[in-house]
Amino acid sequence: MTTVATTTWGSAAALLAATGTREDTDYYRGFTAEDEKAVLTVPMRIQAAWAANDADAFADVFASNGSLLMGDRQLTSREEIRSYMAEAFAGGFKGARVKGWPIEVRFLTADVALVITEGGIIPPGQDQVAPQDLIRATWVVVRRSDGTLELMSHQSSPVRN
Repeated sequence: MTTVATTTWGSAAALLAATGTREDTDYYRGFTAEDEKAVLTVPMRIQAAWAANDADAFADVFASNGSLLMGDRQLTSREEIRSYMAEAFAGGFKGARVKGWPIEVRFLTADVALVITEGGIIPPGQDQVAPQDLIRATWVVVRRSDGTLELMSHQSSPVRN
């Protein structure tokens, strides 16, 4: 697939600072072009929201009509995602966090990027993703006219050996 030439998506450090998210420069791995780093701030913000078990911060990464496939449940709006994650962080995901890393970044248009990551949920008391819990995820990131980046769609699938 051919990627589309892009104009600047912004500074990763500035995008993260605007949301109060700490930059994890190790997260970028080999994706060090400025536009790639900017797009990767979206999954970085999701990881930070998980670490804080903060449903508001999690949902605020999504577009108002964003989509999240969580297990077998398809959530189709920011408010649905917020409600689901608030309940999850108070229940089964309490104290859990996620960790992942990018394996592909593609610019589909000047304002849409596709990211593929690998990682998973880390339960409380654990320090890494268990091999049986490894997932691959696709992220569709959109750049709005004001320069903000939003997550339009996120879907994950288990990685089976």
